[in-house]
Amino acid sequence: MPFPQRRLRRLRRTPALRRLVSETHLHVDDLVAPLFVREGIDEPQPISSLPGHCQHSRESLRAEVQQLRDLGIGAVLLFGIPEHKDAEGSEAWNPDGVVQVALAELREDHGDEIVLIADLCLDEYTDHGHCGVLDATGQPDNDATLDLYAQVAIAQARAGVDIAAPSGMMDGQVAAIRAALDETSFEQTAILAYSAKYATALYGPFRDAVDVTIVGGGDRRGYQQDVANAREAAEEIREDIAEGADMVMIKPALPYLDVIARARAEFDVPIAAYHVSGEYAMVHAAAQLGWLELEPVAFEHTLAIKRAGADLICTYFARLLAERLQ
Repeated sequence: MPFPQRRLRRLRRTPALRRLVSETHLHVDDLVAPLFVREGIDEPQPISSLPGHCQHSRESLRAEVQQLRDLGIGAVLLFGIPEHKDAEGSEAWNPDGVVQVALAELREDHGDEIVLIADLCLDEYTDHGHCGVLDATGQPDNDATLDLYAQVAIAQARAGVDIAAPSGMMDGQVAAIRAALDETSFEQTAILAYSAKYATALYGPFRDAVDVTIVGGGDRRGYQQDVANAREAAEEIREDIAEGADMVMIKPALPYLDVIARARAEFDVPIAAYHVSGEYAMVHAAAQLGWLELEPVAFEHTLAIKRAGADLICTYFARLLAERLQ
């Protein structure tokens, strides 16, 4: 008797056939490389919990971005580590702050041949590790924080950023940033809103990378999204788009593929997904123990994120993937 399913098996027989009928294709253009730049160092500092990554000096950052461009990667996401932190995170909007200087140098190096994205938050710059200035309860004062986000956005735009990426999950952050940019003649600066950023346990290596410790053992569950909830992500995304977001971010990626898929079905703006530090570190740790193969898992994870509906994938595997996609 005939077996209809053999039609599917026939199309899996060779690598060439599988490529021909592949439903999802990963391209280097899909990748955004997250990078860390530290003020006051002359040599890059390895990050032990993020194998293959480091806190860059200004010069090593420029070299790294050039190499990524040579591999075809067209966008980088910058995070800064200042020499001095304070309660407000004032180095975040310092015109001579670490990210602003890095943006200006990269713009000089590459002109418009690369998309420069900058994290717009205060946690890397505050001495308490939260994403905004604190109120009497020790939690971010939402409205006071918005005023500071506006200052950061203007400083980044003046330094040459293409896309400001507010990640603090403050209510009204997109509207405040859009208004500040428009009022200072930076109407062309885009906003990538971290609309569905979950208070996950997967950020540990990132906090090592940016030297962030939340004072008193606190957390961000009061303002980042609850890991149990998916429907509210759509509400967050809808509000950010209404406030002027050009693109939205879902973070982390793999545990929230359902959120990515729902967002893709409902919204027409570009969707980014952040394959976060904990996801990357787990794969590396298992590979170092010989429990799995690093490269195939990296590809499979990233392909799943794209298959779920992400247009852009911010991943610490960006260099590895780009090297293999050549």
